[in-house]
Formats: sequence, structure tokens, C-alpha cells
Amino acid sequence: MIGAMLLLAVMPPQHDMHAMPGMAQDRPASVDPSCPPEHEAMGHCTRRPQAAPPAGTDQPAGDAPPPPAPTDRAADRFHDPGAMAAADRAMRREHGGMAFRQILFNLAEVSPRAGRDSYRWDGEGWFGGDIHRLVVRSEGEGAFRSRVETAEVQALYSRGVDPYWNLQAGLRQDLGAGARRTYAVVGVEGLAPYWFDVEGALFLSDRGELLGRVEGWYDQRVTQRLILQPRVEFNLAAQDMPGRRIGAGLSTAEAGLRLRYEFAREFAPYVGANWERRTGATARYARGRGEDAGGAALVLGVRAWF
Repeated sequence: MIGAMLLLAVMPPQHDMHAMPGMAQDRPASVDPSCPPEHEAMGHCTRRPQAAPPAGTDQPAGDAPPPPAPTDRAADRFHDPGAMAAADRAMRREHGGMAFRQILFNLAEVSPRAGRDSYRWDGEGWFGGDIHRLVVRSEGEGAFRSRVETAEVQALYSRGVDPYWNLQAGLRQDLGAGARRTYAVVGVEGLAPYWFDVEGALFLSDRGELLGRVEGWYDQRVTQRLILQPRVEFNLAAQDMPGRRIGAGLSTAEAGLRLRYEFAREFAPYVGANWERRTGATARYARGRGEDAGGAALVLGVRAWF
């Protein structure tokens, strides 16, 4: 026994594996298993370089299913199963299954004009989760001391189709002094590349009239509180509608620039300029009634949400 111990004490380190067969040796995962370091030191082989295995989230892409949810919770051994099931449902709801809501007025403004000050609103409220939502949208305009000229209300079902886009479908009801129509609505809204907010919709009325609308805007931060928002909107019609003074094709085009200051994220007064133009037959209908085909105007308003 004493002789064996002395032999082990004087044996070179590279002979450890031969002297003690069966004992595991820890090696980095990047070592070539066909050429251990001790064999390379003796000149028996030459190691090939090995790539380090991916770590953390640096894994190859794939479509493997997610791992099953753990079922071996230690708390299950000490608490009532019913109470644990309720706590589990609450945790899952709070981490992705919750219902949210918001009311947002992107435009709520007045436009001072000589002898005919006007007002305008454009807002929506929604309730739901990440995928399914109920959206109620409204917009309109008019002049002070007179009836609302145009107004509409939409009730839409909105479904998320990816992290940035929603498909929407529902109904639209026109109100105000003009001809009243009810429409079926199909549309899309989302966040385009470079953070452009985009909305588009088709409207089919109960009289077979087809309209379209495309609008978009972009929030350019000048400072953390001062935001410049350019905005454009285009309205189109598939046919002439003399009763509504709308011509086929591009009926109106609008461009605006608004500078707002966020006293809080939920409350931001703004000042800006807005340009609107009726085109084609829509412009001729307006001129026939003694109205302007369009022009620019100063706007003062507030953007708010809660």
C-alpha cells in the first residue's frame, strides 16, 4: 500500500488517466474529445479546434414546441388545491391575458376663421386584450352657432394579426346635417416601419356606395415633451354621390402639422396649421353652393387620453 502511494505521488500529471481508470475528468465542452490534453502533451495526437456551444438565447432558430408548464410547485404541498388553481389563473391573466382600455382624442381642436370659427374632433376608445378588442371611433366637424356639419360613429371588432397590425370590421353610422348612411366597414390599422401610424378602411353603404379612407401620422420628438406631428388623410369614392356632394375618385386631401407640448403624457395642448382641398367633382359641388374648394387654417387644440 505504501509503495502504491509513493508511485502515485511521483507519477506525472499526464498519466493520471492511466493510473486511475474509471475516474471522470472535467473538461470544457470546447475540448476535442478524440484528443485529450494529456495525450496531446505526449505527442500522441493533435486537437482540432472546437466551436464553443451557444449560450443563453444565442440558439439556432427552430420551430420546436415550448416546454410544458411546470407542475411540481412546492407550494402545492402546503396550500389548498382550489386556492392554488385560482392563484395560477390570476398569474396567467396578469402576464398576458389581461383586459385593458383606453380613450384617446388625437384631435380636439378649434380653427379661428373670419366670421366662422369651426371645431373638429377625432378620437376612439377601445376595450380588450392583446388579440381581441372592441373599438368605438368617432370624428366630425362643424361651425360654432350652427349644426354639426359632418359626424360619424364606428363600432368595430379589432383582431391583432401580428405584433404591429390589427384587422377591423364593423359598422359605421353617419350623423350631422348631411345625408345619413349606414356602412359596413373593413379596415386595417397598425404601426408601419419607422414608427408611422397608419389606418385604412373601406365603407360600403346600405345604398351600395363604396368609400375609402387612408390616413397616417408620425410623432417626431423635438425634446422629451415637445412633439411635432405631421398628418395626412385621403378620402376616395367609387362613384358620384350628388346627394352628398361627393365626386368619384379622390374627393378630399388633407395635410397638417401640429406641435404639441406634453405637460403629462395624457395631456398635451398643441398649435398647428391644417390644409384641406376638395378635388374633382367634389370641388365643383362645393363651388356650386358658394363654398371654397379648400385652403389652409390655423388650429388650436389638445391631445388627451385616459
